[in-house]
Amino acid sequence: MEKTKPFNISKQLVFEAYKKVKANKGVAGVDNQSLTKFEENLENNLYKLWNRMASGSYFPPPVKAVEIPKRYGGSRMLGVPTVADRIAQTVVVMSIEPNIDRLFHENSYGYRPNKQALDGVAITRERCWKYEWLIEYDIKGLFDNINHEKLMKAVKRHVQEKWILLFIQRWLVAPIQYKDGALKERTKGTPQGGVVSPLLSNLFLHYAIDMWITRQHPEAPWARYADDGVIHCSSKQAAEKIMQSLAQRLKECDLEIHPEKTKIVYCGKGNSQAHTSFTFLGYTFRKRDALVKKTRAVFTSFLPAISKDKLKEIRQEIRRDNIRARVDLSLEQIAEWYNPKIRGWHNYFGKFYPSKMNALWKYLNKALVLWAKSKYKNIKTNIRKASALIRRVQENCQSLFFHWKLEHGKGIYV
Repeated sequence: MEKTKPFNISKQLVFEAYKKVKANKGVAGVDNQSLTKFEENLENNLYKLWNRMASGSYFPPPVKAVEIPKRYGGSRMLGVPTVADRIAQTVVVMSIEPNIDRLFHENSYGYRPNKQALDGVAITRERCWKYEWLIEYDIKGLFDNINHEKLMKAVKRHVQEKWILLFIQRWLVAPIQYKDGALKERTKGTPQGGVVSPLLSNLFLHYAIDMWITRQHPEAPWARYADDGVIHCSSKQAAEKIMQSLAQRLKECDLEIHPEKTKIVYCGKGNSQAHTSFTFLGYTFRKRDALVKKTRAVFTSFLPAISKDKLKEIRQEIRRDNIRARVDLSLEQIAEWYNPKIRGWHNYFGKFYPSKMNALWKYLNKALVLWAKSKYKNIKTNIRKASALIRRVQENCQSLFFHWKLEHGKGIYV
């Protein structure tokens, strides 16, 4: 019975954690057990996990090393836990996140319930109109370099439950296992890919950066999303001073500012030889032409729009999906497959300066034209006929594809 266990963990909490893991999907860990395989013996697997956690005998297996490419070259190593370990981590997150999240600053946007990256974009846009200078910073290898001792000091400040402290300590030192089976012990960092890692990293940075800058530089508004952040400054001299002190602060916390991704930016209306653009949360901020709706007058303002890198990433995804080769599908089936993606792209990157998405919609329409050319024998050699076919479908069924309902989502250029 639960009462005989050293730690009071309810079976219902473990089941609720499982449901969250199921909703998030994810790949298998080092045991190669997929979620589907785990569910074949669900009741027994959940009971075993609960029993081990409640008795304190649960030891997390190694995390699986998965290498993914970085945007600017090189690669990032993710540490993927097993399905059971993801459930165990979710149990802990569900237990401590409500209390810990209340500590965090309103300008911390990453990996938090009821916080959206777009809110960070919106507030940064407004502040760029008020402050002429800005620091764009990035922390080098945050998840690989968090100091365990300092992190646990922060955790113990807000968590009293012995079982939670026990398991967090075990997760921090769980080794990472590579493809060849080799194990690497960990003395610092928290694996990027773990369920508990975002909360732990936010707690660490709450003290390392957020509280520090709010206390030391109350005149400088800021926004942070995980290891990326911006700090607004009234002058270039103030920005240089704060950037220097930020680098020193991170060094004191055993972290390092990324030299290539950290810079001072001029956001004013005049001319400057300093950097005049920066990228934050997938948006590039720079001077752009804007339109006054009532008078149709054009003016220049410092505004965000989807970054070139994000446009390139989305085009590459469309190319990998190879729509033109899916001649086994009808146009209606392609719409059903692709509309969730299109809606997601529009809802995030179309929020600010949506006209920058036009090139993407044209690219997608061209993919549909090439699909029609491959699909129908009578137009296989005539791109103009394929284009005319898709255009007729657009006119007769504007709601078929989500982007066709948008002002600039219909154009086809072939």
